[in-house]
Order: sequence, then C-alpha cells, then structure tokens
Amino acid sequence: MDSGNVAWILASAALVCLMIPALALFYGGMVGSRRILNMMMMCFGGASLVAVLWVLFGYSMAFGDSVGGLGLIGDVAEYAGLGQLLADDPTASIPPILFAAFQLFFACVTTALVAGAAAGRMKFGAWMIFAGVWATLVYFPIAHWVFAFSSEDGSVVGGWIANNLGAIDFAGGLAVHMNAGIAALALSLVLGRSHGWPTVDHAKPHSRPLVLVGAGLLWVGWFGFNAGSALSAGQSASVVFLNTAVAASAGLLAWALVERFRHGAATSMGAASGLISALVAITPACGAVSPLGALAIGAIAGAVCSLAIELKFRLGFDDSLDVVGVHLIGGILGTLLIGFFATEDAPNGVSGLFYGGGFDLLGIQVLATVAVLVYSFVVTWVIAQVIQRTVGLRIEQEDELRGIDISAHSEFAYLTDEDPVDLGAPPRT
Repeated sequence: MDSGNVAWILASAALVCLMIPALALFYGGMVGSRRILNMMMMCFGGASLVAVLWVLFGYSMAFGDSVGGLGLIGDVAEYAGLGQLLADDPTASIPPILFAAFQLFFACVTTALVAGAAAGRMKFGAWMIFAGVWATLVYFPIAHWVFAFSSEDGSVVGGWIANNLGAIDFAGGLAVHMNAGIAALALSLVLGRSHGWPTVDHAKPHSRPLVLVGAGLLWVGWFGFNAGSALSAGQSASVVFLNTAVAASAGLLAWALVERFRHGAATSMGAASGLISALVAITPACGAVSPLGALAIGAIAGAVCSLAIELKFRLGFDDSLDVVGVHLIGGILGTLLIGFFATEDAPNGVSGLFYGGGFDLLGIQVLATVAVLVYSFVVTWVIAQVIQRTVGLRIEQEDELRGIDISAHSEFAYLTDEDPVDLGAPPRT
C-alpha cells in the first residue's frame, strides 16, 4: 500500500466527518433561536445512529457482493460487524477498513441532510426512527447501485447504475444530494406545513453568521468528500480538488448576482446558499469536467437554485431549509450537465455533448437520475406514512409555536431574564 494514499484518505475521512458539525451549524443558524438545539441534535443524532447501522450491516448492504448478481443490494451478512476487514489485504491500494470508514461518513451526512426539511416540527424520537429506517431501505441500497463497482475478474458484482448502466457520479450527486433532496420532499409532504406557514414565519434565521461559518466549514469538508473519492493522492484528486474550489466560487457569485438584479441586494444567506448549491452540483461532475466546465456548472447551479427555492411557495410544500431547492435541484443539474460538459481529458475519461461525445452519456445520466428519484421518493413516502400512522411525526402545536428545544430536549440555546433556570432537565454531576 502507498502510505501517501492511505494518509490522504485518512485525512479525507476526517474532512467528511467535519461536514456533520458544519451542517449542524449551517442548519442551526437558519432556524429560530428556540429551534437550534433540536436542529443540531437531529444532525448529530441521525448521523450517530447511521454510523452504528453502518457497522452492523450498512457497509455490507452497500458494498457487499450483489445478491443474485442483480446489482440491487449487497449481501447483508458478508461484512456484518466489519470484523472481516480487520485482516490486512496486501492486494488493496488502501486498507478496506479505511474505505469503510470513509464511506461511513457519506451515509451519515446524507441522512443528516434530510433533517432540514423537518426543522422545528418533527418529534425527535420519530426522526430517529425515520433516520434509521431510511438509511437502511433507501441510502444503503442506492449507495450499492451507484458506488459499488464490480471486481475486474467478475468475482464480486456491484451495483447496476455503476456497472450495467455506466452512469457517472464521482462523489455522490445521485446517491447523496439528489437522494436526500427528493427524500426531503417526500418527508415534508407527509409531515405537513408549519403552523402559519408561509404567512407567519416564527422560525426565521436567528444567526446569519452561524450560517456563513457552517457554509465555510462545509466547503472545507467538501474537499475530502470530492477529492477523497479519487481514493488516491494523485492527478485525479488534484483535478477534483481544483474543480471543487472554482465551482463553489462561481456558484456564490452567480447566486449573489441573481439576488442583486431581482431583489436589489446580495445577501449573506444567498452567498452561503450559492456556495452550497454549486458544491452540490459539482459533486457528481468533479472528475468528469475541466476547470472551465466546473466554473460553468457552479454558475448555472448558483443561478438556477436561487430561483428553485421559490418552488415551495408556488407548489405549497414546507421545505423548511430549502433541501429541495438546493440539494435536489443542484444534484439533478450536476448529474445531467455531465452529459454536456464532460471531457475525456478529465479523470473519468468520457466526453459529453459539447466535446463531441454525442447524446449517449446524457441519456445514461437521465436514466440514472429518474431511477434514483422514483425509488427514493416512493420508499421515503411510505416510511414517513408508516411512522405517521404509528408513533406520529408532528409535535404539538403549542410546542411548535414556542420552540421545539424545550419540549424535545428540556434546554434553551440562549437564556433570557424571562426564562426559568430549571427546565426540568436531570441534574448533572
């Protein structure tokens, strides 16, 4: 094994782990001051549960040998508990257990992303049940479809999108962002609107500086997310690193420019959202395009997503933190634009329409997009309906209006002179 590659993936895994608290800060600043603790707990709690499931059976479902060779799901028992990865594999470029750790944080971040659609109105216990079931029935299978590649000798069969269809998703436009975005839409539809939405906004952003700090930390973590997916410290990772940096910058500027022309000012929330939307879009395409292509994709995502966040008002669904407008639309854009901007000089080595590749790649990307969207939406909707009809999804209206933090966690993030000191929390020693 090359020690440089191992060191890079260790660092990349840590960077992807950083995205969990970064997302908690990003989402936390976007909600009201009496909802921030719950929002952050949804991120940390969901991610922690998924990490446990990943060890027990999740990695095996995602990267085990495909059951029946169908490319739909990995063998649940093959790596159950991950004890099988403790032995050194001299034929691997990086330790398999390191790859398992790296991919663990992808599963954690993807699940945490969905929480943004339920901010301030979902029972914490119901969220934890949802997070565990959703990861098991939606994320792990789709990760197998997209990320599990068959072995060169054919002894191990991977997912159908990666191998049979041949779609390009370098770091998770399909499996992560589009998947989380469409799941957020399904969950928000079943969960229903916040009381008074959209005319009464009792959960508007309470700390824009936190949003910017969270967005900045997400940008840093994204280098591990994207460049780490090269699984080596070489030319591919270097191209992806640069593409990620310039796409994010273009997205921030494009969103700010659209805001300036439409509303007369470039806002800090818009800058943060433009940054994230471009990072979402470049995620699947970062290994397929040139730096100029990355600039184009980032700019397109920043401009289009700035308009897409208004869909919730036009269509009437309460996606509290714009997971649909940013992650769903950004993921779709990035995945489909590969069909136009891909160049064979980039690490993926395939050309799109603008580089003489014809429509074949675009057609493949469309099929993969439709498959992930349909499966994730339907299964997520069913999961949410089952939880709604059993333990219930929504908190009481009174708790929602006064802020979920005290009812769910017996805590306030910020105490005022009017707040009681003793909120009924257990004593700490």
